[in-house]
Amino acid sequence: MTPVHFSFSSAFILGLVGLAFHRTHLLSALLCLEGMMLSLYIALSLWALQLDATGYSASPMLLLAFSACEASAGLALLVATARTHGTDRLQSLNLLQC
Repeated sequence: MTPVHFSFSSAFILGLVGLAFHRTHLLSALLCLEGMMLSLYIALSLWALQLDATGYSASPMLLLAFSACEASAGLALLVATARTHGTDRLQSLNLLQC
């Protein structure tokens, strides 16, 4: 495994570990998701460049567009949660009380 592949793999794994174990605030969970998506975007871009495949060159842009949509939806949920509950702590959210 090259150092470039190791760095992107470790960035993805760190985002996944942060998402799995450090879920106190909604904002920290969203930042972990964004880190994972950005590491996937860079890895997919480098993979398409290394293989010199023009057919896969649109895949990173599609992933980046989905990542932007995910970020905007997450921020909208963060604002709505902060307005209704007064905080973004995930412990205070109860889905059964809507």
